[in-house]
Amino acid sequence: MEETDMCIQLTTFAAAEQQESGKCSAAKWLGPQERQALAVDALAGTQAIAQLAEHRQVSRKFVYQQAAKAEQALHEAFARDAAADDRVLFTIPVTKRWLRRFIVAVLLICHGSYRGVVELLRDVFNYPMSVERVHALAHDAMDRARRLPSPRLSRVRIGAHDEIFQNRLPVLVGVDVASTYCYLLSQEEHRDGVTWAVRLLELQDQDFHPQAIIGDGGSGLQAGQELAMPTTPRRGDVFHAFQETEALITYLENRAYGAIAARSKLEHQQAASERRRGRRDAAVSRKLPQAMRAEAQALTLATDVATLLGWLRHDILALAGPRYEDRILLYDFVVAELKARQALCPHRLGPVCTYLANHRDALLTFAKQLDADLRALAVDYQLPVAVVRTVFDVHTLDEENPRRWPREAALRQQLRGRFYELSQAVLDLVGNTVRASSVVENVNSRLRNYFFLRRSLGQDYLHLLQFFLNHRRFLRSEHPERVNQSPTELLTGESHPHWLDMLGFTV
Repeated sequence: MEETDMCIQLTTFAAAEQQESGKCSAAKWLGPQERQALAVDALAGTQAIAQLAEHRQVSRKFVYQQAAKAEQALHEAFARDAAADDRVLFTIPVTKRWLRRFIVAVLLICHGSYRGVVELLRDVFNYPMSVERVHALAHDAMDRARRLPSPRLSRVRIGAHDEIFQNRLPVLVGVDVASTYCYLLSQEEHRDGVTWAVRLLELQDQDFHPQAIIGDGGSGLQAGQELAMPTTPRRGDVFHAFQETEALITYLENRAYGAIAARSKLEHQQAASERRRGRRDAAVSRKLPQAMRAEAQALTLATDVATLLGWLRHDILALAGPRYEDRILLYDFVVAELKARQALCPHRLGPVCTYLANHRDALLTFAKQLDADLRALAVDYQLPVAVVRTVFDVHTLDEENPRRWPREAALRQQLRGRFYELSQAVLDLVGNTVRASSVVENVNSRLRNYFFLRRSLGQDYLHLLQFFLNHRRFLRSEHPERVNQSPTELLTGESHPHWLDMLGFTV
């Protein structure tokens, strides 16, 4: 019996030895990729070690060894990343010349203040500098910017004018719509017609003769243009018109909601009175009909005004719309209908009616020029004006608009080989038809980031800002042709050195 048990033990031991020997042999044949995958599975913990060993026909000890190697590799990889943070990337020989260039860049690119520059030099560079020294360096940059010549303005096709205020003093701003070149940035004591006229006459000495000037309804701006450039068309800014009308629509909608809430409140009070007392409240019964009439009147007025002003925005003042003469008739119809309802909300409808009536011709000036441009295209391509206008209307539709593609397909079939060339001409016309002074508003928003740093501006400081904005290259833009181009390069078509090098702050 004892011999039999011993034989069984020896047989089991031999089988185990053979199995372990087979696992060792299987482990030897595993390649680097398989070992890596085994280690990743072991570290992930999605399967037990025993299951991984059984699946690969290796020992558990071997699986643990591979997992340990992978874990050590991870630690070394992150340790190497930490060490890379301390590796010297490059060295800069910081000279006084380099420091002056750096300070001017911080002041203009980073909108830094004088004291901010002092703190930066102290905390990052461990370099002491007084506020007075930074101030003197800034004024040196201002003097250099003032002495640099400005390009001629003969290429300005449409100018956008506006006013911005700093410490209650107006700053007159003028920008070329196509290139965003700022040709006017002047702080004045007044913003009346004479002041604007003087600045516009000075610009004419630089060959400033645009096809049109676009701006808001400022009385001084309009009067100045009438004095200095009476033959230049003045276009009204549709953005300000939309602002005025959207505010009115919002007010009337809120008033209608208030009337609905007042009527609903009275009805709830009446229902509560019936539940508690078994009869209606006499006072509420007297108020409820009045509230219902007020609600109906408010809803009707809000709906009518929203519809009329929707026509104004989406049809009459839209880029694609009817002929100029038809727009005039529709515009007058909308204003007349608004005036007919003016008594229902005089303090809100009255100013909007006056604004629209006074600015009709300016707001629709773009449509008159657009009709002339479409007629010129029709003559060039020997096509009816109606066909060219249809092509124009189609190209103003969004590409995701389902109405566009059937109309475009019909035009392609009708025009055949002439469709592509005409489309390119129409797209240029779409891009060059300006209805809003958005460009000058954008420049104003960038100017405010600098104006808040100081209470008093000074014309020298404005010269430096104007030079910087005109010679700084765009890093990004919705218009691809502007990327890596400065407004000056876009205006003149000629390249120039970096603006810091132009100011003399070379490395």
